[in-house]
Amino acid sequence: MELIWALQNLTPTAVLDILIVALFFFALSFFIRGTQAVALLRGVLLLIAAVALVSNSLQLQALRWLLENLLTVLAVAIPIIFQPEIRRFLERLGQGTLVQRAQAPEAVRLRIIEDVCQAAERLAERRHGALVVLERNSSLGEYVRTGVTMNAEVSPQLMLTIFSPKTELHDGAVIIDRAGRIAAGAAVLPLSSVRNMQAPKLGTRHRAGLGLSEVSDAIVVVISEETGRISICQNGRLITKLDGKRLRTILNAFYGLDRRSDVSLATRLRGLVASGAAQRRQQGQP
Repeated sequence: MELIWALQNLTPTAVLDILIVALFFFALSFFIRGTQAVALLRGVLLLIAAVALVSNSLQLQALRWLLENLLTVLAVAIPIIFQPEIRRFLERLGQGTLVQRAQAPEAVRLRIIEDVCQAAERLAERRHGALVVLERNSSLGEYVRTGVTMNAEVSPQLMLTIFSPKTELHDGAVIIDRAGRIAAGAAVLPLSSVRNMQAPKLGTRHRAGLGLSEVSDAIVVVISEETGRISICQNGRLITKLDGKRLRTILNAFYGLDRRSDVSLATRLRGLVASGAAQRRQQGQP
């Protein structure tokens, strides 16, 4: 009955009001897509839905009271929890850049992967520490501004020069933006809040790479200055002890290929491993 009454009293102004609110939430979703906030928001909504379902079906008054008060607390907590996303939205609104730049074509990303892998292998041989950030959906503008603006084309030679110990830009991160260009060098990244790293020898570079992967969906390639080992940080996880081939495989899976919703990451990884094995068999390699 309430639904029929609502439809009968629906006015053009009410329809416009509903569309504006829906458009607002739709636009807001673009700024948390691909970030840690998505998983957090999904968890909060599932928790509220589960508590509401149990309290209403079983008529649990105390649990219902707790849910009503919890919603009041969430109204205050959500702006604090999603402070980075809200700030990013307001910054882009003020700058008039609400429409996000398109990601570089797949062919360009594959070339960038090859350049990054070549540079990583040579930096590892020379024991030169490095941090290379590949931007994806999450905007890294605030971290680009902490470094030296470059707007340069990606090349192994340029990255080798940047991370040479005798240059001014070696102590920081190189950020490759969504357009496929080096946006900045010597950028400062946030340190991870994890107290115990996977290995005691992992230092500030690994903690910085892991920290950025915790607050964004960026991929960070880390080369250790002490051991020359190559690592990757993605989604708050650290993959260590990589060689050039494994680095290419992982970067192709996470960054190089066009990501489709109907193809899982495991499927893409299996496909890459299978194609690599087929190529080795054709070349007569074991």
